[in-house]
Amino acid sequence: MTAETQQIFDTATRTLRPFRPLREGHVSIYLCGATPQSAPHIGHLRSGVAFDIVRRWFAAKGYDVAFVRNVTDIDDKILNKAAEHDRPWWEWVSTYEREFTRAYNTLGVLPPSVEPRATGHVTQMIDYMQRLIDAGFAYASEGSVYFDVAAWTKASDDYGSLSGNRVEEMNQGESDVHGKRGSHDFALWKAAKPGEPSWPTPWGPGRPGWHIECSVMAARLNDGPLTVQAGGNDLIFPHHEFSAGHTAAVSGHRLADHYAHTGMVGLEGVKMSKSLGNLVLVSKLTAAGRDPRAIRAVILDHHYRDDWSFEHSDLDRADQRLAAWEKALGHTSRHQAEDVVARIRTALANDLDAPAALLALDEWAAAADASAKGADAADAEAAGLVADAVNALLGIELKPAQS
Repeated sequence: MTAETQQIFDTATRTLRPFRPLREGHVSIYLCGATPQSAPHIGHLRSGVAFDIVRRWFAAKGYDVAFVRNVTDIDDKILNKAAEHDRPWWEWVSTYEREFTRAYNTLGVLPPSVEPRATGHVTQMIDYMQRLIDAGFAYASEGSVYFDVAAWTKASDDYGSLSGNRVEEMNQGESDVHGKRGSHDFALWKAAKPGEPSWPTPWGPGRPGWHIECSVMAARLNDGPLTVQAGGNDLIFPHHEFSAGHTAAVSGHRLADHYAHTGMVGLEGVKMSKSLGNLVLVSKLTAAGRDPRAIRAVILDHHYRDDWSFEHSDLDRADQRLAAWEKALGHTSRHQAEDVVARIRTALANDLDAPAALLALDEWAAAADASAKGADAADAEAAGLVADAVNALLGIELKPAQS
């Protein structure tokens, strides 16, 4: 392992915490991935790029990284979209899952170690729910299964600690409260409705509720708590709060040691949403000739925890930065190369501060350019040192500018 002291902001404690692996030499990261209901935009892909940096950084530090990025392939939104367009739900979700994969690949996001799908884990979900029912923390009602919040809060005082919400404030937005013992209980399993896909269970046919999916997939793929549970900050509540609650109820251990969340992305000061028609699609940007590396650099130029607003002019600046970095490869000295790589590593060790890493590259390029006059021939090893580090740690491939 390399020597940098790693710090990452933990959503649960609201503090910058020193990172320590739960198991020596191993890091497990679970990123809540796509719900493929439509084409991916910058906001969708922001967490994929941000946590790609996390994964790259831990790998560079010598850890064995298990990176899980799931696909929520059964969901109310998917079913509604497919029905609106008179298409089979499985065709609809498969079509947009492929679009997400293409977008991840375009932006240089490494493939996950495994990419589980919710529909592939129904058997495990049924077992999981039965264990919760047996423990007294869930109940079946009219074909659905609900997590019993009152029963769990009597057994644990930790519920709500991730989001900071009090139990009475936890209105998760489920419109159908029929059959619930308490209004704050949430669906682990939804009874079958006409025209919707369903699977047989001891409580009747139905389909998974969103909040059980990730916790079951995480439990199947990881023994004990995750090192990092990751996602957008819109998932802190209800999704991650609920997942943490029933994970502890069924297993006796916490869902994760560390929670990391990205901020949201808007467009020129307005929240990005399909209803507003202001989505920035990666496919459209690249079709218009934009360099995927520039798109990635724009995303990385904002700290992963910050909300930010995409401006099309940001891409022009990113193009200029890439050109300057590649030009500097042609005349950087060994000392300059070693210095910028050290600065990149220091930035990433401080809560994955990618903007500081990019700033270090800007300052290195300016210094290399200023010292180029009268310099000796380019140092190929020095250039390779920088290019390899930027590619490995930031996922941006640099090549020396053609003279």
